[in-house]
Amino acid sequence: MNTRTASHAPSFPAQPIKLYRVAISGHAHRVELFLSLLGLPFERVDIDLAARAHKTAEFLAMNAFGQVPVIQDGDVTLADSNAILVYLARRYARDADAWMPTDPVAAAAVQRWLSVAAGPLAFGPATARVIQLFNKPDSPDEAIARAHALFAVMEQQLEQSTFLAGNAPTLADIANYSYIAHAPEGNVSLRPYPKLRAWLARIEALAGFVPMVRTPIGLAA
Repeated sequence: MNTRTASHAPSFPAQPIKLYRVAISGHAHRVELFLSLLGLPFERVDIDLAARAHKTAEFLAMNAFGQVPVIQDGDVTLADSNAILVYLARRYARDADAWMPTDPVAAAAVQRWLSVAAGPLAFGPATARVIQLFNKPDSPDEAIARAHALFAVMEQQLEQSTFLAGNAPTLADIANYSYIAHAPEGNVSLRPYPKLRAWLARIEALAGFVPMVRTPIGLAA
């Protein structure tokens, strides 16, 4: 079983890290969750999508794609949730090698699930939720089908290990948690996946866990 050991003496931010976010964004929540798990001071800066604050020149200077999340950590500005997770682990985590291993095989295992978070997760349960959340005219059927296909694979993985990339939490789990926990909001049921639901509970039991705001849509209504 994996154990966590201090891999280096981390620095500590001289001032709170600014997290530019939208509260209902799972991409933003995964960063907020990791900041909280690491016990880092941070300040939430909510971006008004309806007012197109994410398309202003000021915001685009931080992220040319006009997307949340973005963090400002002193003179470092970073966009992309998975990139931010890697940065925070490497710069601040006392157990950086546990969250993002340097061992080639273990690192590849985590990277696999970061790719899943940017692919099947984003185009499956996250997309199904967006369709419900913003009342889009698109059919959710393909996204829901992709979600169930992904969850079936995850269920098999979690029969072999406690977490997605081993028996201790890594960035693989942080990157995938938020949209899976909120999949019912996109009419994707978690009932057929007991191992997946147990995995969600294990993440929610971590010291420093913070939930993402729930919206009363889909199966969560």
